[in-house]
Amino acid sequence: MDDKEALRVGAAVRRRRRALGLTLAAVAGRSGLSVPFLSQVENERARPSPRSLDRVALALETTTERLRAAADSARSVEVVRGHDDDGAHRLVHGRHQLSALEFIGEPDLGREFQHRNDELMYVVEGAVEVEAEGRAHRLGRGDTLFLSGGVRHRWRATVPGTRLLVVSVAEHIDATYDSRR
Repeated sequence: MDDKEALRVGAAVRRRRRALGLTLAAVAGRSGLSVPFLSQVENERARPSPRSLDRVALALETTTERLRAAADSARSVEVVRGHDDDGAHRLVHGRHQLSALEFIGEPDLGREFQHRNDELMYVVEGAVEVEAEGRAHRLGRGDTLFLSGGVRHRWRATVPGTRLLVVSVAEHIDATYDSRR
């Protein structure tokens, strides 16, 4: 198995584990591997050795060959066609590690967001004001704001026609997208 193939197997491991309704701790217990290592494998940050992959496959009641075959099907290239909408336009569909939305218009400043995962806001056109950690941040065209997971924030467009791109680690990756009023 080459390095690229070893890295891609993580998504297949995650899908199989979730299909069985198992936690990382349960798979760790079954395989004898550590939870942090399994998490790194699933997030494609670690390359399992052939022996480790065999242990993971056994714990997931499958074979290494099936995990490798599922890894091949995990690769994707996706085009999402744009359209003119008021509000949010999802730029990535399906269950990927990345979530991206484009907001057009003026969202309600009274709505507060908090995500477990990191988020990046990029102003494509116009200007926004973001309130985070008790401070107001004014962003104009081309500005970027990074918010680490757990930061409560709210934002509003300050110029008509504002377009804001929000990119974050996908919410299904051990996270919940909570919006609070």
